[in-house]
Amino acid sequence: MRRRDFIKGVAGSAPAWAFAARAQQPGRMRRVGLLVGLAEDDPETKSRVRAFRLGLRDADWVEGRNIRIDYRFSASDPARAKQYATELVSLAPDVIVGNTTHVITALRQVTTTIPIVFAVVNDPMGQGFVSSLAHPGGNVTGFSFIEFPIVGKWIGMLKDVSPGLSRVALMFNPETSPYYDVYLRLFERMPRSIAVDVSAAPVSDETQIEQVIAKLGQEPGSGLIAASDTFIVVHRDAILRSAKAHRVPVVSAYKQFVLEGYPMSYGPDTADIFRRLASYVDRVLKGEPPGNLPAQSPVKFELVVNLKTAKALGLSLRESFLQLADEVIE
Repeated sequence: MRRRDFIKGVAGSAPAWAFAARAQQPGRMRRVGLLVGLAEDDPETKSRVRAFRLGLRDADWVEGRNIRIDYRFSASDPARAKQYATELVSLAPDVIVGNTTHVITALRQVTTTIPIVFAVVNDPMGQGFVSSLAHPGGNVTGFSFIEFPIVGKWIGMLKDVSPGLSRVALMFNPETSPYYDVYLRLFERMPRSIAVDVSAAPVSDETQIEQVIAKLGQEPGSGLIAASDTFIVVHRDAILRSAKAHRVPVVSAYKQFVLEGYPMSYGPDTADIFRRLASYVDRVLKGEPPGNLPAQSPVKFELVVNLKTAKALGLSLRESFLQLADEVIE
C-alpha cells in the first residue's frame, strides 16, 4: 500500500484486509506515532508515556528492536496538534496513539485510514470519534476517561469536606473540552440527593481563572471542580494558587494535582489507561482492524487526599472520608 493512501484525501475507511496486509510484512520494524496533548516535560505526560512503554514491553514490543515510536507533544495547543498530526501521518506509521480531544480531532482531519487508538478522551461517541462504543467502525477506537455522572461524585466529595457547600463551578476551556456543557445538561436531569447549584465556568486564560475563583471566594459555601481538560492541566498551578488565596475548596480528576498541592482528586488512573491501550496497539500491529475493537472505559479509579492542603483550606476531614481514600498524602 502506497504512502499517499494514508494521507488526507482518501474517502472512507481502510478495509480489514488493508490492516492485515501491513501486519503481514515479515521482519519489518513497526512504526507507531504517539501524539500527547500535554507538554513533554509535564509529570503527567511522563507517567503516561512510561506506562505505555511498559504495556508495549508486556506485549513483547521493544523500542529499537522491533518497534519505533515517533513522539509528539502538543502542550494543549490545537494549532500545534494539527501540525504534529500532519507530520505523523506523513511518516505512514502502522498505528497512531492520540491523547485528548483536540489531538483526535486533528488526526481525523488528516487520515481516515491509518489506525488511531485514543487514550483519556471524554465522550468519544458524542464527539463523533466512533459510531458506537461496542462497534466503533472506521479507523478509530480506544480508551475513554470520564462520563458525566462523575460530576455528582466530585460534588459529593466537596460536600463531604465542606458541609456548608451550596454552589459549585465546573471550570473548563470550551475550545479544548467542548463536551462539558453537554455533561452539565445531562447531570442536571439526574435525580440528586445533594442540593447544590452547579454552573459552568468557561475560561481561556489565567486572568479569567483568577476572576472565577475570586468570585467564588466572595460567596460563602462555594466550591470548584477543575475539570479533566488539557487547558486545566497546563494551568493547574494558577488554579491552585488562586484557590488557596481565596480559600476555595477544589477537586480535580488527577492524582498528579494532589501530589502538587491540590486538596483532593477523584478520577481514573491515567497511567493504567495508557498501559492497557498498549494491548490494542499490539492487536492492530498484528492485523486486527481498529473498528472491530470496542472502545473501553476506565477500570481503575482513585481517591487521593492531601492532608496539608485540606487543613490549610479549613476543610472538614472526617475519618470515614479518609478511610475511603486510596492514598492520603501528609
